[in-house]
Amino acid sequence: MAKKAAAKVEFPNNMIEKKPRVFSIGGDIRPSGDLTRFVKWPKYIRIQRSRRILYQRIKIPPAINQFKQTFDKRQAGQLFRLLNQLKPESKAAKAERLGDAAAAKADGKSAASKKPVCVKMGINHVTKLVEEKEAKLVVIAHDVDPIEIVMWLPSLCKARGIPYCIVKSKARLGALVGKKTATCLAITEVKSEHKADLDSLKQLCEAHFNSVYDQTMKVWGDAVSSDRQAAKVAKRAAAGATK
Repeated sequence: MAKKAAAKVEFPNNMIEKKPRVFSIGGDIRPSGDLTRFVKWPKYIRIQRSRRILYQRIKIPPAINQFKQTFDKRQAGQLFRLLNQLKPESKAAKAERLGDAAAAKADGKSAASKKPVCVKMGINHVTKLVEEKEAKLVVIAHDVDPIEIVMWLPSLCKARGIPYCIVKSKARLGALVGKKTATCLAITEVKSEHKADLDSLKQLCEAHFNSVYDQTMKVWGDAVSSDRQAAKVAKRAAAGATK
């Protein structure tokens, strides 16, 4: 007896209901992707970001706004070429120099250990040099944090008649003196072959910073409005234009 062919069963189209996926709590599993927006960052990072936005929303006082005016690339290159010639000696070189001086003194010789001509660092040391008018040129970093450490230094240099300049950045100044960062540097003396370069830089600093200090102290930094505030201002302006 021949087997009967099985009849083809057709299911109706509405037998399985199509439901969109729901990714709420207790719903479907969310596909893998970038979850940066959903990460709860540590508190110190949230404070950093809030502070950055807050600094953009308020007007900047002149005493802080002056640190936005820095030497350009060409002027900074001229300055750092001179500073590279005034790097302080390393610990090994200093130990060798003092050792040679001690050996000479033990032999009865009067050879004194002469310190090399180098740049001076440290906010307290630089401040003392400026107050005693021993500094020939003062270099200040633009990104010192907190800014109150060096905020008053330009006014002190202006009062003492010492040329100063503001450059980028504290890490670059620190690399010159073998530190991670440096707030400011001071040049007290240079070798005879570098006196012309120092005089040229002093004139440059006088023209760009010292001579315009009084005018700089009258200029406030502009506040950057948020997108929401900018949209409101634009909507208000469009409404006024239609009337």
